[in-house]
Amino acid sequence: MKKITLIVNNDFKKREKQKFFVKQELKCILNLYAKMVSNGSWKDYSFSSGNKEISFDVYQRASEKPFIRITKNFKPNFYNEKYFIKDSNGNIIKKSENLNLLIDKTSWNKLKLVK
Repeated sequence: MKKITLIVNNDFKKREKQKFFVKQELKCILNLYAKMVSNGSWKDYSFSSGNKEISFDVYQRASEKPFIRITKNFKPNFYNEKYFIKDSNGNIIKKSENLNLLIDKTSWNKLKLVK
């Protein structure tokens, strides 16, 4: 009979922290999403991630590219660049260090899709 050995990798320094929205951030974003879906403004969403950021992408139609992105920057250069709102071209509309303030201070109904 062969011997079975258990190998456990407990090297926590090498293991990278999971990069995603934390529960409170996701709750805030999904509350906004529910409000905008009930208005009929937003239709669909997705998540996209990279090495430096993760974003919540909002669509007006499922076949288009996202027209609004709520982005969390993992390595901000400045204090107020932790959260962004970007348009479909990647231009920054607003930025803040607090996601709740960013979402509350943005007039979502006035943002229009520009082609």
